[in-house]
Amino acid sequence: MKAFVFEGPGQTSWRDVPDPGIKDAADAVIRVDAVTICGTDLHIIKGDVPEVTSGRILGHEAVGEVMEVGSDVRSVRPGDRVLVSCIASCGRCRFCRENRYGQCRGGGGWVLGHLIDGTQAEYVRVPFADLSVHLLPSAVDSYDAVLLADIFPTAYEVGVLNGHVCPGDTVVVVGVGPIGLATIATAELYTPGRVIAVDLADSRLAAARAMGADATVNAAEGPEKLVEDLTEGLGADVVVEAVGVPEAFEMCTRMVRPGGHVANVGVHGKPAALHLEDLWIKDVTITTGLVDTYSTPLLLRMMAADRLPAIALVTHRFELEQMEEAYDVFSRAADTGALKVVLGEAQHTTVVRA
Repeated sequence: MKAFVFEGPGQTSWRDVPDPGIKDAADAVIRVDAVTICGTDLHIIKGDVPEVTSGRILGHEAVGEVMEVGSDVRSVRPGDRVLVSCIASCGRCRFCRENRYGQCRGGGGWVLGHLIDGTQAEYVRVPFADLSVHLLPSAVDSYDAVLLADIFPTAYEVGVLNGHVCPGDTVVVVGVGPIGLATIATAELYTPGRVIAVDLADSRLAAARAMGADATVNAAEGPEKLVEDLTEGLGADVVVEAVGVPEAFEMCTRMVRPGGHVANVGVHGKPAALHLEDLWIKDVTITTGLVDTYSTPLLLRMMAADRLPAIALVTHRFELEQMEEAYDVFSRAADTGALKVVLGEAQHTTVVRA
C-alpha cells in the first residue's frame, strides 16, 4: 500500500510500505476513506516530537471501512463504516477507568502516527478497536466525521471544558486555525458574552468571524489593548492558546483577568516563560492537556443532528495520492488560506473554498 512516511526532521515521502495486519486480538484493520492533516503533524516533521522515529507513517485522524478484526473485537465487524479516534484506549488501566484515555498506560493514548504507524495511508491497524473506533450513522458524511477524530474533541475538552467557559464570559482564542475555530464553535454552546479571535493571518480572522467570533484582532496589532478596552481593564475570563509557540502562551497570560483561566491547547516544541512574578497574585488557573476523546460520542450525536458547523472548517479536498501536495498547501496556510485539508477517495473531486 501507499503511505506518508516521516523520514527524519524535514524529510517525508509518499511511498510503498507493507500492508498492516492484525497483531493483537483487540485490533482492527481499517481501509482509509477520508483522512486529514493536523498541525501536530507539522510539529513532528519539524522535529518537535522526538518520540516519532524515522520510518513512521504519520496521521492520527481518519474515517474508513472495517476490513478485518481480531478475535476479541465485539463492537464492529467487517463492512462497518467507522471513525478512527486519535486516542486509543485499553479500557483497563487507572486512567482509562477515569475517562482520561489520553493518559492510557495499557498501550493506548496518542499512539497512531506517534508510537505506531498512523492513518495517512491506504490502510491502518487500530489497536483496542472496541474503544478506539466509533460506528458512523449513514447521515454523517465522511468528510465531516473526520473532524471528530481530533479537532472537535480537542477544542471542546482541552479548550472549552478545561477553560471552564460559562455563560456571559469574555473568551479570547489565540490562534484560529482549525483547533481555534472549533474552540469558537464549541464555546458558543455555553453562550459566552463575547468571543475575541486573535491570529496573524487575516484570512483566518475572517473565518473566525464567520464561525461566530464577535471581535477579531491581528496578533501583530496588540490584542492586549483590545481585550483591556472591551473588559474595562479587567481582562478575559478565559483565554485559549491554540498556537503552540512561547510568544502566544505568554500573550495569553497577559490577557487573562484575576481568577480567570488560561487553557493551553497548542503543541509546544520549545519552552515558554511562566511569569509567576506577575501571575502568582492574580489567582490564575493554567491548564494543559492531551485530548481524551471522552466527548466523541456526544459530539457525534450533535453532528448527526446538524449542530456542529464541521464543513465550514474544510477548505481544501484532495485525493489520497495527493498527500504531498496537501501537506504543501496546509503548511503554507497564510498564503493558501487553508484551514483543514481532507483527503479521500478518488471519486471526490478537489474543492477549494476561499
